[in-house]
Amino acid sequence: MGLIDGKVAIVTGAGRGIGRAVAELMAEQGAAVIVNDLDEAVARESVDAIRAAGGKAEICAGSVTDAAFPARLIATAMDAYGNFDIIVNNAGYTHDSMLHKMSDEQWYAMIDCHLTAPFRILREASKYWREWAKAESESGRPKPRKVINVSSTSGVAGNAGQANYAAGKMGIVGVTKSLAKEWGRLGICVNAVAYGFIETRLTAAKDKSMKAVVDGNQVEIGIPEQLRERAIQSIPLGRPGTAREAAGPVLFLASPLADYVTGHTVLVTGGSYM
Repeated sequence: MGLIDGKVAIVTGAGRGIGRAVAELMAEQGAAVIVNDLDEAVARESVDAIRAAGGKAEICAGSVTDAAFPARLIATAMDAYGNFDIIVNNAGYTHDSMLHKMSDEQWYAMIDCHLTAPFRILREASKYWREWAKAESESGRPKPRKVINVSSTSGVAGNAGQANYAAGKMGIVGVTKSLAKEWGRLGICVNAVAYGFIETRLTAAKDKSMKAVVDGNQVEIGIPEQLRERAIQSIPLGRPGTAREAAGPVLFLASPLADYVTGHTVLVTGGSYM
C-alpha cells in the first residue's frame, strides 16, 4: 500500500532530474501522474519508465510559460482521470548573469518560468478545487489536496549572478505562504521545498558545449568546477544530494503524513543554510 494510493499528481518539469524522480516516486507510492516537460521526447521517456514499472502516467508536453498551457495541463488530468489532488510546480532552469550585464529578457525569463507560470497553473486549478471543496464542506470536511512549489537556496539566501532566479524563487515562497492562508479553509495545504546542491544536469561541471534552448533562450548549463568544489565543501553532509533524495520531502508534503503542514518552506540542503 502506497502513501498516496488513488491520488492524481501533476508534476511540471518531470522529464529529467528532480522532477522525474518526483514523478517516479509518486507513481511508486500509488499515484497516477501527469508528466510535463518542455521536451516531448524526454517527457515520453519518463512516462514510459513509470508505466514499465507498473505505474500510471500520462503526458502533457509544453512550456509552462505559455499562457494557454495551464488550461491544457489541467484538462489533461481531468480527461485522463477526472480529478487531480496534487500539484508540484517544479519546472525551471537558470539564466545567470551579474546584474550590470543582465538583460530584460534574462530577467523576465526567470520571473515568467518560476513565478508567473506557477501562478497561472494554480489559478487554473482553483476553478476546480474551490468548487469541489465547497461541495465537500456541505457534507463534512474538504478532501485534503496539496501544492508543492519548488524554490531554491538562491531564493531564500541569494546568490551572486542570480538576481533574476533568486527573485523568482523567493517570489514563489511568498505565493506559497499567501495561498496557504487563502486556501487553508478549503483543505488545501500549500508548501515549498528549497533545494541546495542536488546533482542534476544544471549542477554538473560546466562545459562550454553544454547548452540548452528554453523558450527561445540559449542557456549555458552547469557550474564551473571550482565553484562546484567550494559548494560541496560547505555542505555539512559532505556531498551533493541525489534527485531521489530531493524527491522524498515532496512525497512527504503530498502525503497524508503532512495533512496538518502548510505555509512552510522545507530546506533540502544536506545541512547548508541552517
